[in-house]
Amino acid sequence: MVAAFAGFWAARQLDRESPRLASGTWLPVPQAITPFTLTGADGRPFTLADLRGAPTLVFFGFTHCPDVCPTTLLQLAQVRRQADVPGLRVLFVSVDPQRDTPALLAAYLHAFDRSFLGATGDMAQLAAVQKDFGVAVSRVELPGGDYTMDHSATVFLLDAGARRVAVFSPPFDTAAFSADLRSAAPWLKRGGTAGSS
Repeated sequence: MVAAFAGFWAARQLDRESPRLASGTWLPVPQAITPFTLTGADGRPFTLADLRGAPTLVFFGFTHCPDVCPTTLLQLAQVRRQADVPGLRVLFVSVDPQRDTPALLAAYLHAFDRSFLGATGDMAQLAAVQKDFGVAVSRVELPGGDYTMDHSATVFLLDAGARRVAVFSPPFDTAAFSADLRSAAPWLKRGGTAGSS
């Protein structure tokens, strides 16, 4: 009887320590992000410190993407509004530094939501960030000398401590995604763990 109660109590404690997501996966342990330096859409350095202080959704893509990126960014704009999570930001990291200048990123992102953040960098800088997030990227040559970029379409959720706490994979259901963010809000502002400061 005592063992059964202890098991029940432990299960209840675990339930309290992480939100249940309908459209994503909450990570068992928050994952620290390796420090980095990129260039923001405003032309200034963008570092890990810029991700601290508020929850952030991070998506990797490129401005010449014909379908996945614009569709995802439109959905993230809807999710940001519907979730109503204080301070929630969206960061779009370009995987195409050859074409995506900071100015182009700014103009592109403002078409979806003027609050969206953008970042780019040189190939080495981006490769390090992509590796840290586990994002696969490959350049695909097209007829006529043009090219496109194949890349992972996962959206990463960071807590206010700039740690990965959840991942969302397409297809995205904006209503479920928004509800998940609302339910996770207490963990996001507390740095990812219930009860922590």
